[in-house]
Amino acid sequence: MSTEYIVKASVATLWTSAEKPREIDKLALEEPVDIHGWLNGLSTDDRKQLTDQNIIQSQVLYGQVVSLIEEQGDWLQVHVVDQPSKKSEKGYPGWIPKCQVVERTDTNIQSQVPFAVVNKQTAWLYQNQNPILEISYETRLPLAKDIVEGSFVSVETPHGVAQLKSGDVNVFEKESDIPAPLGDALVKNGEMFLELPYLWGGMSGFGFDCSGFTYTVHRHFGVTIPRDASDQEKAGKPVEREDLKPGDCVYFAKDEGKGFVYHVGFYYGDGQMLHAPSAGKGIEIVPINTTKYEKNYCSARRFW
Repeated sequence: MSTEYIVKASVATLWTSAEKPREIDKLALEEPVDIHGWLNGLSTDDRKQLTDQNIIQSQVLYGQVVSLIEEQGDWLQVHVVDQPSKKSEKGYPGWIPKCQVVERTDTNIQSQVPFAVVNKQTAWLYQNQNPILEISYETRLPLAKDIVEGSFVSVETPHGVAQLKSGDVNVFEKESDIPAPLGDALVKNGEMFLELPYLWGGMSGFGFDCSGFTYTVHRHFGVTIPRDASDQEKAGKPVEREDLKPGDCVYFAKDEGKGFVYHVGFYYGDGQMLHAPSAGKGIEIVPINTTKYEKNYCSARRFW
């Protein structure tokens, strides 16, 4: 059985290799990670480089589990257990700074039930009534035994027992208790992130890429879909374009829809799409037929 680690950064970036991060990415490699400082320091060209030079693979949320592939100095190559990918049946592969994880042991194993899941774009963790860490939407943390009644919920974290405001989380006894979504619920949840700047590889309320957005919103409702658009397009239930409903995922491919699938968004209704477009833009709702994507419409899938 491979060694497992728990992410202790508010959000940890999964890099293509240990050599890929640039000097301007330094704040994303530290612990505690300065996610706002890193993102605010990136120009549009800097963000485009993340895509064009294939610098980032994905991201991993606070408290998520990764499994070790190999160790190289201050870096670990890992699989992200919760992110299905054709790249590996064990989960999405990539490199993560060792300082941003803690080894999973018999004493700190994160139980899966019951748990609290963040339902806001971001939320603060508290200890002794002091905010200690800003974490993302869809961060899941097991409930602590000494649950605080009232306005806070106590959770087990890599930083020990901490509290989240009860209004910032949903609490479930087990994964199967999460209510199955309707398509309208998916897009309504996605609207929370309108204007959030695009981030290649982004998987959090600090920034999404197109498939990270559809993946994370689905997972919030207990539906785990593949991490990448090209994998997503091969899963789910096919939907004809004339039968689209809000919450369906629409896919776009090179060569007028016949080539490699490179983009995904939520169908919003009335011919519109809710999506994370590209570097320099924010999450938006647009009429599909007015965009560059129209000529490359490929297919649609329903996961709800």
